[in-house]
Amino acid sequence: MKKEIHPDYHMIEVKMTDGTTYQTRSTWGKDGDSMSLDIDPTSHPAWTGGSSRLMDAGGRVSKFKSKYAGLGF
Repeated sequence: MKKEIHPDYHMIEVKMTDGTTYQTRSTWGKDGDSMSLDIDPTSHPAWTGGSSRLMDAGGRVSKFKSKYAGLGF
């Protein structure tokens, strides 16, 4: 393999939506950085079989509901 073309591979901390954290190796960020996920396998309907509701933090769902609040949506 060619030298000096590959990104640095280091340890980061990943914070899930429920607050749990774990350590993993990644090329994202710098050594010791923390990545906070907005959607993860514990909250996304694709992995939960649709049983878990996606939490919207002031995004499109909230805008839609506030815009059409009087129409019964």
